[in-house]
Amino acid sequence: MTPLSDDPLENFDRFIVEALEKGCVFGLEGPEGWALCPSEKYGESDVMPLWSDEALARVHCREEWADYQPVAIELEELLDDWLPGMHDDELLVGVNWDDELEGGEYEPMDLLEEFEQEME
Repeated sequence: MTPLSDDPLENFDRFIVEALEKGCVFGLEGPEGWALCPSEKYGESDVMPLWSDEALARVHCREEWADYQPVAIELEELLDDWLPGMHDDELLVGVNWDDELEGGEYEPMDLLEEFEQEME
């Protein structure tokens, strides 16, 4: 597995490309549901981090997420159900966050639009 870049935009592009290649993305699921973090951009919102590779997600199964495991989310399900639902729930998406949980936070419908443009 290639490590993530220091550039969040490069990691975003990697997320899109790898998700399309693999047909899935990975979130962390634990006893209390899916892993969420408070947004650094918007105080009222939470962020659900997603990764394009299981190994990138697994790095975060420590400390408060020690009981969590990477779980694949099929790309079709992400695009058809998850992103619209996250938009309705006013959640943001964290894309390919690094080992320090740093990276971009995106509005779900903006991420959906990026995928749609790449698939055209």
